[in-house]
Amino acid sequence: MTKSKMQQHGVDSPLAKNTPAHRWFQILVQNQTFWTAPLVTVLFALFVRWAVALNPYSGFQVPPMFGDYEAQRHWMELTIHLPIKKWYRYELQWWGLDYPPLTAYHSWLCGIVGSWINPAWFALDESRGYESPDSKHFMRATVVFWESIIFIPAVLVFTQICYGKQGHLKKNIAALLILLQPALIIIDHGHFQFNNIMLGTTLWAINCFMMQQYALGSFFFCLSLGFKQMALYYAPAVFAFLLGRCFKEPNGIAMFIRLGVTVVATFGVLLSPFLTSVEDIQQVFHRVFPIARGLYEDKVANMWCAVNVVVKLRQLFDLQTTIRLSLVATVLAMLPSVIHLGFNPTRKRLMYGLVCCSMSFFLFSFQVHEKSILLPALPVTLLILEEPWAVSMFINVAMFSMFPLLKREALVLPYFLVTILWNYLAGFHTIPMSKVVKLLTSICYTVILVWHIAESYIPPPQALPDLYTVLNVLFSCGCYLLAFLYFNWRQFNLVDNATEYTDHRKKHQ
Repeated sequence: MTKSKMQQHGVDSPLAKNTPAHRWFQILVQNQTFWTAPLVTVLFALFVRWAVALNPYSGFQVPPMFGDYEAQRHWMELTIHLPIKKWYRYELQWWGLDYPPLTAYHSWLCGIVGSWINPAWFALDESRGYESPDSKHFMRATVVFWESIIFIPAVLVFTQICYGKQGHLKKNIAALLILLQPALIIIDHGHFQFNNIMLGTTLWAINCFMMQQYALGSFFFCLSLGFKQMALYYAPAVFAFLLGRCFKEPNGIAMFIRLGVTVVATFGVLLSPFLTSVEDIQQVFHRVFPIARGLYEDKVANMWCAVNVVVKLRQLFDLQTTIRLSLVATVLAMLPSVIHLGFNPTRKRLMYGLVCCSMSFFLFSFQVHEKSILLPALPVTLLILEEPWAVSMFINVAMFSMFPLLKREALVLPYFLVTILWNYLAGFHTIPMSKVVKLLTSICYTVILVWHIAESYIPPPQALPDLYTVLNVLFSCGCYLLAFLYFNWRQFNLVDNATEYTDHRKKHQ
């Protein structure tokens, strides 16, 4: 590629030079077919997703409860057969519906379509644990379909907003690496979930905020909350950003009113079938926010599981005390970032605020699952061209922290393949780093490699059957804490473009 073409297409980022992703797109430039780059990116991303989907899923041939795959299938079953008033009251012991109403509506729509194809897939009660190649293909296809119409377009729009003026090559490299981020692929298309809908609507909200469409962005974020309650991980940062913009914008009062009306109206519509009685709405919230499970359910790379190795928290404190403890810790952890974002509500600080806020929830909140790392992983991945070494380390540790879950579900091969593919395309090893960062990353990846070798070939002692899982938790939690401190430091030390909003206004005047 000539120097003029490099400048034309934008290759000033460390990840846009001399990497496999760069060379792939360079071939299109040389053949004068670069206009096909978005299509090639999307098709390759879909190919990787479907290849992962050919593997087993959560609970595959594991009675009596099977797993998350069966939970999603069962929600489709109950929503198409039961009146809406019974959706949140039916059979809690068998994967009772415990996500917000938008998930229920989504399950109903998928169940309707599936029942047209084969009613046996979703026969009420009789289809529990139903597993067949055809039903698996349908269920896998629903994940790919929803990601294709929500998450993937949101990524393409995001990269256009952020990098469209800096060159088409840079924009397409960012899109490719965001779409091939392995953690979301392995959980949604391997383990089996629909996180792409929650994360996709969140990303649409971010896109709207960047284009100063605050009310529309609030609508999309309400949809994210309406699909999965874990989107609350982002809520304090989003609230601080919007409140800060209300004070910065010339029509701040009118903006505040529009935001309030948007939020109330959106949640009003989503919850409308359950607003007929106090008991009905209480039942929805009771299912969506269960507290009886305790501080944590499984071994997760957050502070509570790590501390529990030494101090048995659940034996020392009762349920209400652990709830208060986690609440106080989470608020204290997020407060500096949220307050700073509120006083400095710029687009770039929003990204770091979302990382810091969601990491506060993951590390310190009540009832965290290992898959919840996908929430901070979204804004982290969106920073891939600005923070390549930090993003690569974070995502690789995220994959590593989920390995015990993925191994139980026979997803070891796709775990390694999607991780290696992503790191190869990005060429993270070519990124210029300081000696301290090089040492840190070398130690991190050496520990991960040694752990995998030992876990594969050296059985744990009989007295410590969970030794490797506990070591994974401790190491991953330590890495997450360092990442949390680093992204907080970066948020407070950003140098923003003072014209990022005024330029936008001039463009539309």
